[in-house]
Amino acid sequence: MQILQKAITRAELAALAENTFGDMIKCVADVKQGLLALDAELHADLERLLLENGSAGEDLWGFNLYPDEEGEDFIEYDSLINIRSWQNNPTRDVLDPDIREAIKQIVEQFILG
Repeated sequence: MQILQKAITRAELAALAENTFGDMIKCVADVKQGLLALDAELHADLERLLLENGSAGEDLWGFNLYPDEEGEDFIEYDSLINIRSWQNNPTRDVLDPDIREAIKQIVEQFILG
């Protein structure tokens, strides 16, 4: 479980995924601070890590990355931590296109290739 401090390659991401789910790795982004935490069994663990490091809960969104996939199949915007009716997101999926875009930009910043 870590908050990335520098960019990693898809190969490094795939190696991290092998340690948990094989073809997928769980991630949480802080869309306000531009942070990316990854590599845990639960999104909630990554959420806690970011909260302990100064992030605000309303800025944290969970998703999954599939290192061997391309395009739309690379990011899956699905996590239990995303269920928050007070932010107009009553499902596990990230519904707001602006938040999805912020997540995508953070991923592009930290995951090379």
